[in-house]
Amino acid sequence: MEKAPSTPSKPPLEAIATSLRRERDRAGLTLSEVAQRARIAKSTLSHLESGAGNPSLETLWALCVALDIPFARLMDPPRPRVHVIRAGEGPAVSSAQADYHATLLGACPPGARRDIYRVAAEPGHQRTSEPHMPGVVEHVVLSAGRAFVGLADDPVELRPGDAVTYPADLPHVFRAVEPGTWAVLVSEHV
Repeated sequence: MEKAPSTPSKPPLEAIATSLRRERDRAGLTLSEVAQRARIAKSTLSHLESGAGNPSLETLWALCVALDIPFARLMDPPRPRVHVIRAGEGPAVSSAQADYHATLLGACPPGARRDIYRVAAEPGHQRTSEPHMPGVVEHVVLSAGRAFVGLADDPVELRPGDAVTYPADLPHVFRAVEPGTWAVLVSEHV
C-alpha cells in the first residue's frame, strides 16, 4: 500500500524571528538595509522579526544571503554552550624534551579577536555582567581560590585549574567563594 505524502509542518516562526533579529543586530544592519539586500518589503521583514507571517523558502533564502548566514541558522539557531574542563582533564600533548604538557582549552575561530585579562575577586559581592555584543564568548581558567562562574542562571563552581567557556552575549557572573580568588579571562569577539 502506497503511503500518502504528509502535510509539511509550519516553519518555526519564533526561532526564525529570534534568529533574524540576532543576525541583523550582529551584522549591524537596519531593517531597511536587510530588506533592500534581500529584495523584500521592509514590512515583510518586520512581520517576520515579530514572529508573524508565513515566509516562503525563497524569502528565507534571500534573507540568509542578505545576512551572509547559513540557512540552518534561521531554522535551528545556535544554543548557548557552556563547556567545562576540570584541572587535569582535556586534550593534552606532552613534550619529548621536558616535563611539559599543553592542554587545549579553546581554539580561536577564524576572524575572531581575543582579549586576555587577569581578574581578581574576593567573597562578598558577585560580579554580574550584562550581555556583551552578539557572538562574544568568554573563557575563564581559575588560577587560585574558588568561584562560581558562567551564565547568570546556572554558574559552574570552579577550583584551581578548572576552565569554563560560556556565551557572554547572555547575562553572566563571577562570584568568589574564597579569599584571594583570581583567574585568567579570555574574551573572544567573533
